Amino acid sequence: MFPLKGVRGSMIDIYKTIAAKSEGTYTELRSKFLAFAHPVSTVEEAMALVEQYQKKYYDARHVCWAYMIGADRETFRSNDNGEPSGTAGKPILGQINSNELTNIIILVVRYFGGVKLGTSGLIVAYRTAAAEAIAAATIEERQVEAEYDFSFEYPLMNAVMKVVRDMEARVLSQSYDMDCQMRVSIRSGRLEELKTRLKKAIEPY
Repeated sequence: MFPLKGVRGSMIDIYKTIAAKSEGTYTELRSKFLAFAHPVSTVEEAMALVEQYQKKYYDARHVCWAYMIGADRETFRSNDNGEPSGTAGKPILGQINSNELTNIIILVVRYFGGVKLGTSGLIVAYRTAAAEAIAAATIEERQVEAEYDFSFEYPLMNAVMKVVRDMEARVLSQSYDMDCQMRVSIRSGRLEELKTRLKKAIEPY
């Protein structure tokens, strides 16, 4: 038997994100834009950062932001925080999209310099500040992994381990009772191939 536990294989099994917090700045007509990019893995993490920055920069005119979550890049949100609609959050999100990033939030804090920038000026300012934060970041490619549980008889250990090594799967746990039990983790796009190869290694016996 080959029971599967955990995430099923996904067509999207690799994604890009930032390795750590990064910062960028942009100044226009005495308005200062401070951009902060953070890696996040959940919406809750992202919104906790929004709350944190709003408290820390309580004296700023605006704290605008956008996030993207998940390898499929389907969970996202942006907020203008009082700026004219579409002039802050969307340009920030646009930079996340153009760099094909996910699991990230970018917050841009604006200190008003006394001169209005206009709609186009605001879009340029928020876009540029976000771009500066991304440019300062280390971008990493990461894999989406799936876990797989299976059992086999002990004499087949060598054959099983050859498949595991060849497929570059990681052994998470193993036990040896009446039958051997093993749990491995593998890049989700290779899961079906792993199952097929393990089945061929085990079933003839």
